[in-house]
Amino acid sequence: FSGVGKTREEMTLALEGGIRQFNVESEPEMHALDEVARSMGVVAPITVRVNPDVDAKTHAKISTGKKEDKFGIPISRAREVYKVAAGLSGLKVIGIDVHIGSQLTDLAPFEAAYLKVAELTEQLRADGHEITRLDLGGGLGIPYARSNEAPPLPADYGALIKRTVGHLGCEIEIEPGRLISGNAGLLVSKVIYIKEGEDRQFMIIDGAMNDLIRPAMYEAHHDIVPVVESVPGAKPATYDIGGPICESSDTFTKGRAMTEVKPDDLVA
Repeated sequence: FSGVGKTREEMTLALEGGIRQFNVESEPEMHALDEVARSMGVVAPITVRVNPDVDAKTHAKISTGKKEDKFGIPISRAREVYKVAAGLSGLKVIGIDVHIGSQLTDLAPFEAAYLKVAELTEQLRADGHEITRLDLGGGLGIPYARSNEAPPLPADYGALIKRTVGHLGCEIEIEPGRLISGNAGLLVSKVIYIKEGEDRQFMIIDGAMNDLIRPAMYEAHHDIVPVVESVPGAKPATYDIGGPICESSDTFTKGRAMTEVKPDDLVA
């Protein structure tokens, strides 16, 4: 159970359900969880999410492991926080949690973070803590444009994990992320209008930012293609493509070159 805003009600539900692990994100949360667990007469299994201050080299809005991000506790304070956790009778320390971001297409940030986690594991064990699980997060990326190079393979990621933390004898937990499902579906939308602007053409479609928020939220690129390939003689065209919502941010792309489409055509 991760997240920086766990409520006491949610903690109660999780403990009633026999949750396997809380990834604690702050000291106030730690004390709240201890109080809830003791009031129920149970012990909550926890890792502490550490923030390693590693730049994941991904978009700022999906980076989660830099010191300015809201997640986890600074890794520099980890030993003192684990000492506090060990003194709380409603908690049982079982491991360490880290997550540095999403849509990573380079293994170097993972390596930097996991080496820090390995060092911390040795330090915490020397301090008397039993560290048996490492929750390493995840976030392997996928190519969103046909011109993209393929991101690292899961096998490469696995080899990196083995190389950096494999000697510690811990159970490893990872989240493959969008790699596991990103290519499993498409958003298909119908063209409503082709609208002439002063210096551009707008393709207005019936899909919108509430269907796929990535472009509006962090300028994400998605290929957009006609569902039915163009008929012979179809002209090339360039479009700003947007949906019907009354916000300028309801735009999927600007200046996108593709073959000409017309109202009622489908695009993917």
